[in-house]
Amino acid sequence: MNRSMTVLAAALGLVLAAGTAAVPAAAATTAQGYTPAAGIAAKSSEDANNKAFYEAVMKSARAKQAANPYLLAVTVTYDASQAPTFRTVISQSAQIWNSSVANVQLRSGTNADFRYYEGNDSRGSYASTDGHGGGYIFLDYAQNRQYSSLRVVAHETGHVLGLPDHYSGPCSELMSGGGPGTSCTNPNPNTTERSRVNSLWLYGLAVAG
Repeated sequence: MNRSMTVLAAALGLVLAAGTAAVPAAAATTAQGYTPAAGIAAKSSEDANNKAFYEAVMKSARAKQAANPYLLAVTVTYDASQAPTFRTVISQSAQIWNSSVANVQLRSGTNADFRYYEGNDSRGSYASTDGHGGGYIFLDYAQNRQYSSLRVVAHETGHVLGLPDHYSGPCSELMSGGGPGTSCTNPNPNTTERSRVNSLWLYGLAVAG
């Protein structure tokens, strides 16, 4: 499902606005989306990019919560204002993750750690980072019509929490993405995925350094 490419700021024309996460240069608040760069990254590059996104989000959350370094749960804030079509589904995805894991919680708000965008992209939906602390999730219209939109969003959000793709997995595995086919609508992480996220965010910010 996630077919992200290795993101270079120049290649995607990313900009880092003061106090905000990086956004696609041609990102639009309308249904036009943005113009993608050519080419699709190999899986190893996808995994590296997803890992960088997770680390960027962790760094952002840590910086904002430095005053409380021993919190047992980290609050990761997201902004869905640039993906109005999917706002309800994004909220449902956050609820799924919040009920599935204890060491990290997703909240909608300002001063976000990452953002959602929507539009058209032949690569489908993906999570991405500029490598400088800014990250976003792009939601492709066509893919969200072909596959269960809630599964797509929950899957991409899983990358924010540190999970890699595993396309060969069964439908019961959220990070198998589109591997099981369009009939798979499961939006919930399985036990292994939940445990992995809780492990990655264990003791909140106390071990994030």
